[in-house]
Amino acid sequence: MKPRISMITLGVSDLQRSIRFYETGIGFPRMDSPPEVAFFTLNGTWLALYGRDALAADALVDGATNGFAGFSLAHNVGSEHEVDQVMAQAVAAGATVTKSARKTEWGGYAGYFSDPDGFLWEIAHNPLFWVGPSDEPGQPVAGHP
Repeated sequence: MKPRISMITLGVSDLQRSIRFYETGIGFPRMDSPPEVAFFTLNGTWLALYGRDALAADALVDGATNGFAGFSLAHNVGSEHEVDQVMAQAVAAGATVTKSARKTEWGGYAGYFSDPDGFLWEIAHNPLFWVGPSDEPGQPVAGHP
């Protein structure tokens, strides 16, 4: 198996609310999708939104489990200022800040928000190295190897 994550699918309680949050609120580019799912392109991977009960049924698991899911999604940006901008955009779209952006013990700057279904997103700037694909294919990111 080659190491990669092709798609992240979030089981959401209100598909239309989540589509508005990700598409209009924080500006993820939405692809044409069937009405029961929404796909967004994320520069190397896809994000899918699918009804929570439908996703549980598809995986043959009990969808009644609630609480901390034990993972977070991360979005790395090029500066501390960009972290603050993304956090503010997410809050304006309906996110809840769980940890305000601040200096980290590893030398970066990061904060967390939860989306309308409670999925955690870390917004981070790592001045030591770039995490993820370049924002412009074939072009190095300024200040990053």
